Amino acid sequence: MYIGDYLGRRALYTPDHLAVIDAGKTPHRSFTYRELNNRANRLANWLRDGAGVRKGDRVAMLAHNGVEFLDTFFACGKLGAIFAGLNWRLHWRELASLIEKTAPKVLIYSEEFAPTVEQINEQTQVVGHWLHLEGDGIPNSRSFEKTIMDSVLRPVTTENLTEEDIACLIFTGGTTGLPKAAQISHRMVAWNTLNTIIHDLQHGDITVNTFPLFHTGGLLVYTTPLLILGGTVVLTRKFDAQQVLTLLEEYAASTYAGVPTTYQMMTAAPNWEQADLSNLRFCTSGGAPLPISLVEKFRAEKGVVFKQGFGMSEFGPGVFALAPEDAIAKAGSIGRPNFFVDARVVDDHNRPLPPGQVGELVLRGPSRSSGYFNDPEASAECVDSENYFHTGDLAQMDEGGYFTIVDRKKDMYISGGENIYPTEIEQVIYRHAAVEMCAVVGISDPRWGEVGKAFIVLKPGQTLTEDALKQHISFYLAGYKVPRVIEFRDSLPISAAGKILKRTLVGESAEEAEKHT
Repeated sequence: MYIGDYLGRRALYTPDHLAVIDAGKTPHRSFTYRELNNRANRLANWLRDGAGVRKGDRVAMLAHNGVEFLDTFFACGKLGAIFAGLNWRLHWRELASLIEKTAPKVLIYSEEFAPTVEQINEQTQVVGHWLHLEGDGIPNSRSFEKTIMDSVLRPVTTENLTEEDIACLIFTGGTTGLPKAAQISHRMVAWNTLNTIIHDLQHGDITVNTFPLFHTGGLLVYTTPLLILGGTVVLTRKFDAQQVLTLLEEYAASTYAGVPTTYQMMTAAPNWEQADLSNLRFCTSGGAPLPISLVEKFRAEKGVVFKQGFGMSEFGPGVFALAPEDAIAKAGSIGRPNFFVDARVVDDHNRPLPPGQVGELVLRGPSRSSGYFNDPEASAECVDSENYFHTGDLAQMDEGGYFTIVDRKKDMYISGGENIYPTEIEQVIYRHAAVEMCAVVGISDPRWGEVGKAFIVLKPGQTLTEDALKQHISFYLAGYKVPRVIEFRDSLPISAAGKILKRTLVGESAEEAEKHT
């Protein structure tokens, strides 16, 4: 079976090649493709025979990164079941709602989330079987590792599985209400793998994954494509800048993917100066435009070049790529569409716009998701009559076919009738040598409707006044774009994927405003 049973096919070709190193374990645990495939087969046998999991059933996981994520994802692929990774940052009531919506037959969880799991179980009574990764677990829960070791080792395949069947659910950010579950088909996995190999990966590549595996960045950007290709994936439990630098050197990683925030944290880590990153062929950055200062710092101090990327849960996630040679000249651009992706910029009436004009980015191609789980309305709303997926991102394209994300539609704010794009302002703020991290949001204003508020984290030992920062911004941008409010902070709220949580900052600002009315 070539659909779904990815490990079975790869273990046939390169059984003794190193597949995964779980660096979240002490000591690190290593697995060849044969060993990883055996684990997936054992788990698949138990899921089918012990828990009654069949094609189309859901298996959920609430845990930090580890080999168990991949055991479960690949076991589900063998069964034609649907893997659902849950965001451990969510409140237990939000998780309970997602459990009720997706109705998994099995929930696998880390010991630290056992209290959350107990609350979910009391609230929902949906899950039939529980597997814990450590400790004793909740009542009637089984040990994950013991279940694998005790299960029969027998190949599992589902011959009637097709490329349109769903491999996993990836939950969107959920900034407005409960997260939606994007349905990732086996077709999407295959086409994304092809796009990723064409533009990024090579045989023998080694990557360190620091994105959470419930996130498209963790599971689908490099991890799954590289395991299909036969490379090696080093897993971290969660992002730690000092550990990442050590692992990149220790395992001679050739590729690494992160977001600007994680790269900022790496340069501030205590082992940054001595870290040897000479084996990196490139680093990929996505999620937000990468400050030029970071590109230059990595190149000057470590000889590392960057590729800017762009993707999303519902498409790709390998959608755009900016080659390393364009990293400076085209700084801020996400590059050109990947090989099997159509992209264009449209106005509010869905008409294509010429180069240089700002509109919504829309995408078409075989690596699009199959809509949202149990949400036909939302699924229909995001795709137009020409089969283009509407991303909700504001973008523009230049004469050379390079695309630039201007901002998210929902992040743009209108001040005195003018459209303001926070990303543009953030890029200017990052040019200031004292700034470590920043975020700009729109807040309510009785006169202008909305005005900008900038949240600033300074580099250790640096000082900066509000007036000095405003003068810096005014040097590059029109006066109406300069944030009216500047707030200096020790830190900013960060998502599990390393992105700054702007919705949290907006909410905090609204609460603060209410106190003064």
